[in-house]
Order: sequence, then C-alpha cells, then structure tokens
Amino acid sequence: MEKISYDANDIEVLEGLEAVRKRPGMYIGSTDARGLHHLVYEVVDNSIDEVMSGNASYVSVTINTDGSATVIDDGRGIPVGTQSKYNVSALELVMTRLHAGGKFNDKNYKVSGGLHGVGVSVVNALSSAMHVEVHRDGEVHQQSYCRGIPQGPVHLLGKTDRTGTTVTFFPDEDIFETVDFDFETLQYRLRNLAFLNRNVVINFLDQRTGREEHYHYEGGIVEFVSYLNRSRSPLHPEPIFISGEKDGIVVELAMQYTDAFNENVHSFVNNITTMEGGTHLSGLRASLTRTINDYGREHNLFKDGDGLTGEDTREGLTAILSLKVPEPQFEGQTKTKLGNSEARSAVESLVNDKLREYLLENPRTAEVIIRKAVDAAAAREAARRARDLTRRKSLLEGSSLPGKLADCSERDPSRAELFIVEGESAGGSAKQGRDRAFQAILPIRGKILNVEKARMDRILDSEEIRNLVTAMGCGIKDDIDLAKLRYHRIVIMTDADVDGAHISTLLLTLFFRFMRPLIDNGHIYLAQPPLYKVWKGKKEAYVYSDRELAKALEEMGGGASIQRYKGLGEMNPQQLWETTMDPHTRTMKRIEVEDAMKADELFTMLMGDAVEPRREFIMEHAHEVINLDV
Repeated sequence: MEKISYDANDIEVLEGLEAVRKRPGMYIGSTDARGLHHLVYEVVDNSIDEVMSGNASYVSVTINTDGSATVIDDGRGIPVGTQSKYNVSALELVMTRLHAGGKFNDKNYKVSGGLHGVGVSVVNALSSAMHVEVHRDGEVHQQSYCRGIPQGPVHLLGKTDRTGTTVTFFPDEDIFETVDFDFETLQYRLRNLAFLNRNVVINFLDQRTGREEHYHYEGGIVEFVSYLNRSRSPLHPEPIFISGEKDGIVVELAMQYTDAFNENVHSFVNNITTMEGGTHLSGLRASLTRTINDYGREHNLFKDGDGLTGEDTREGLTAILSLKVPEPQFEGQTKTKLGNSEARSAVESLVNDKLREYLLENPRTAEVIIRKAVDAAAAREAARRARDLTRRKSLLEGSSLPGKLADCSERDPSRAELFIVEGESAGGSAKQGRDRAFQAILPIRGKILNVEKARMDRILDSEEIRNLVTAMGCGIKDDIDLAKLRYHRIVIMTDADVDGAHISTLLLTLFFRFMRPLIDNGHIYLAQPPLYKVWKGKKEAYVYSDRELAKALEEMGGGASIQRYKGLGEMNPQQLWETTMDPHTRTMKRIEVEDAMKADELFTMLMGDAVEPRREFIMEHAHEVINLDV
C-alpha cells in the first residue's frame, strides 16, 4: 500500500466562512429539512432579540415564489458605520465573520436568544445569495453576498423614515438536501415566539400559495396554555399565572390542570425551547410538589402519611415556564438543557410563594387540583399492584412470550426486527414472507386501547398491549430498560387506508406517551407498503405514490394494467417480502420527535375527546389525502 505523505504543508486554515460550508452540520445540525428551517430561525431570532430589548414590535416572514425567504423587523437596524478595529462596515463584519455581533456584553442586549444560535453569518455562508437592507438614522443601506462573499461594498440607497433590517436569502442547493420551506414547520415556530413575546406582532406569508397568518397574543403564555388545552377539558376555568424577578432572572409561569392523564410541561429560556429541561424545570417540579403537599396536609385534604409524589402533582398539568436569563449556560448533547444554578432558586422561590398565595385565595380551585393529584396517587398504586402481579405471573409461567409472536432465530437485538402487523390475514402473509433469521412478526387484533384516555392500571389490563410489551422485553413507563429490548428495529406495518392510519396512530401514541425512549433512540419505524402494482406484458413495477404511478404509466405507455392495494393481505408472501420487508428494496420511515410539544399537540388533538380541533385539523389537511377508503 502506497504511503501518503503528511507534513506541515498539509495543514489547512479555512478562512472566513469556508469552515461553515465545509462542515455545515457542525453549525446547523444537519443539511436536511431541519437544517434548512434553522436558517430562518437564526434570522428571526435576531429580530426577536430586538423585541426583547424593547426596540422592535413587528416581524414579517415571507416565503417567496423564487425559493428565497425574507425577514423584516422594525428594530434599530444593524449598524453600518465603519468598525475602527477592522476598518470595515459593521454590517459586513456581522454578515461575514463568525462570532461577530453586539451580544457579547450586556450593553445592547440584556438577554438574547441569538447568543444560543450560530449567527446570521452562517446563514449567509450557506445561502447562494443574500441581500441585506438596513433602515437606520434616516438612511437606507444595502449589501449583497454570494455564498458569504460580499459582492461589493455597503452602499447608500436613499432616505427613509423608519428603522429596521430586511434580510432575504436563498438556501444553497449545493448544501441542502431540500430547499423547499415547509409552511407548517415555520408556522409552529413563529406562533410560539408570538406567545412568548406578548408585545410582538408577527406576520407570516407564503407567496407560493397565498396563505397568510397573523400572530399577536396580548395574553402571552396564559393564551399559550389555553391554546395547548383547546383539545383537553380544563379542571379550572382560567390558567394560573405567576411572574416575578429574582437575581436578575425574570420568571413567568402559566399553568392549568385538565382531566388528561399526561403531563404537558414545556420550558423556555430567552425564547429557546429547553427540550432537555434543566435547573429551571427542576425548580418548578420541586416547588410544585412541596406546595401542593403542604396545602393538602394543612387543609386535611388527604391523610398525613399519604404524601403525593411529583408525578401525582403533575398529572393532567399543562404549563409553560419561560425565563429571561442574562447569561444562560446550556448543557446536554443538543445544548437545550439549562445549567444555571441561580435559575433553580429563582423559580423555586417565586413558585413556592406565589402558588401558595394563589391556592389560599382560590380554595375551590385548590381542592380540584389536589383531588386530581390524590386520584393520580390511587391510580399509581393500582398500577404498581398490576405490574407486580404481571411480574409474578411471568415468573410462574417462565417469562413465556406471547403465543401469537412468530419469533426470529437472531439473538443479537441490534440485528433483529419486530413487525407489528394489523390483522390475521396480513400477519399470515408476513410470517410466510419474512426472513425467519432476523424478522419476528406480532399480529394485533383490531385497534389497541387508546392510551390517551387511560391511566397505567387500565393500560396494563389490555391483553394486546401486554403482548406487545412482553414481546419487546424492555418494559413500560417507569420500568422501561432499553438494555432489555429484544429488537432494535420495531416496525409498524398496517394497511394504507383509514383504519390502518388509525391503528398506526394508536401505536405511536402508546410509544410516545409510555415508551418514549424507543422513539428518542430511533427504534420505531413505519413500513411503507406500495399503493399500486403496474404491469404491461412481462414488465411490472410497484409504486408508492400517485406521482410514481403517473411516471410508471408514462414509461410503460398505453394499455398498462393497475392494481390498487387496499390491504397488506392482498399481497402474497413473496410480494410482501419484495416490496415492504426486504432490507435491499423496502422503504421505511423512522419516527423522530423533532419537537415534543408539536407531537404532544398532535396526539392530543387526534386521540382526545375534543371534536372541534380535530375537525379543523381534518379540514385543513383534507387536500393532502391521496387515497381514501371508506
């Protein structure tokens, strides 16, 4: 093997924004759709920082017909004067240098979400073109860039009577897998920002479709909680609102209990979603448990020895915790976990005092909240007894696997797959068509229990769910242990019709609510069976969408035959293997929870009791339905 020389001349220094284009994933996480939308978030976050500093009140976001995005605000405008140290316009410095900006001291911005981001210079580097227009000091200045490189100096366009910054950018097709912005992804982020910043007006326009949204919530996070609970039944009419400041940290908390069985608490720091929680969330949980227990004991609402756990006091709780922290310290793999110790004490102190005060002033609401927690404690004890009974039964029966399970011979979980198949007919085809070496099949009968409306004791009474949990081997809820998972790829395989979609949603709700680590660690997949078989003579093709169907028919010419597959059972074992189960030819979708709040909203809407939000969702997405079997 020829030796390759490696000496001093092989050491490279990537100048300016070259490093960003060389390794974009290091700066925006990925170059897929998630990374694409991160570009918009970065630019918008700069505008929202102006809002938080009290210098802006309006943000406009537009998806343009040419594929670009435009963000406009009415803030102070990026300075355009010459920066003395570098002898270049401050605008050019901000747009073309990493770590250049006005947020590294507390002079211009006391708090900032932009500090958490990668900066607008990275957006510039990853855009094939960018145009920035600054309205400031009565003048309009403009500069354009190509892949981060200025295409000329900052130049004066004319006079203006307003202030603010306008940024238009074209995501670089050489960098991103897709440059097609998704309206709903951006809508979700922008709406949340409007809830978190009650003083801002956000306008969102998609020129491709003409769809336009307008967000302004004077009620702030109180309206946020009401919005999240639109598919739930609240136990008290208005959310509880607590706010205050301690040690320079501003704390806002809005909370409302519902008749649901799941906790729905979301935390933010400087508008950043802290998906992994952190010290502020720990402070909230500790103070909530202590305050509710103290009030219940003082007012004889439960026995002295019957203390409520934190889980009991949070059952059915929807809450938004929003902090403004001058110097946030983020931890965790995704940098979304707050580490500031002073944040915990600030939250704990304020919630202890103000929640206690609220409960004393509103005894009827206090009694409703504590009754809910006491019921949760009783259900928790019933679930514990049910789990103990299940364990004892398993030991007596020798930990036998479900009789319906057709197991595989592979004992290395990383190589094994479990297909959860709807119905006996499809289950039979899957058992015959599979590779027995590494593919196991578990048929389920009809629709499983809707866990959105059930506590753990009732869930453990469901035979179908017990069979599923036993087959996977990793336990459920608090007992979950991924080291015991028997298959590292768990595949939901249902018919491509309304019933199949319903069963998939029920299973995904179970995994999301009670076996979340399976999703977080990439173990859950959706099989993608073909919708059609097309053939002409000896030539045949399986296609997975109407678009593919049109293409296949065009390629085969006139006279081609079409078979529509309404169910997996319509395919013989060999066809099911070739189209849906063979690792070399199949297509599978891995389930990811990009945003827990978004997923929680969707499951609550689809599986909860409230009809109107579900009807609105169906009406809004009806145009996306391609094949509907009724």
